[in-house]
Amino acid sequence: MDIRIGNGYDVHALAEGLPLWLGGIQIESPIGCIAHSDGDVAIHALCDALLGALALGDIGKHFPDTSDEFAGIDSKILLARVMELINAEGWHVINADITIAMQRPKLAPYIIPMRECLSEIMEISPARVSVKATTTEKLGFVGRSEGCEVYAVVLLGREDDLIFG
Repeated sequence: MDIRIGNGYDVHALAEGLPLWLGGIQIESPIGCIAHSDGDVAIHALCDALLGALALGDIGKHFPDTSDEFAGIDSKILLARVMELINAEGWHVINADITIAMQRPKLAPYIIPMRECLSEIMEISPARVSVKATTTEKLGFVGRSEGCEVYAVVLLGREDDLIFG
């Protein structure tokens, strides 16, 4: 089996009165991400990890924030389109690991729904999708609730006649 690892990172500023979407789930919150799309920073980092694993560029290359086509778009659609690219190349997701750094609100009640939502789009078991949430102990822009940042790592696999070497 041929394998590839991808790493993704994204950050969005937060503001009062905006909806907060993370991992495809709307989170009850007085603050949300400022963005051209729906601002789902978790899906954006995941897309970058998937694209990076195959050296296909980043989310901005495929879905530029200067395009009216993507204004307000549901990031689940972006993830589905990235998965089409991945699958067209003969690859599948083995697992994904996502870490969300956000001071507030508390995300624990949303972790399982996020895992289920993301796994459905990627067509893998929720057991293969890890979503973790952390604060930064009130340090930095995350700790001051000025922004949210997400790190994502994916492992892709493809059956191949090539043996490592």
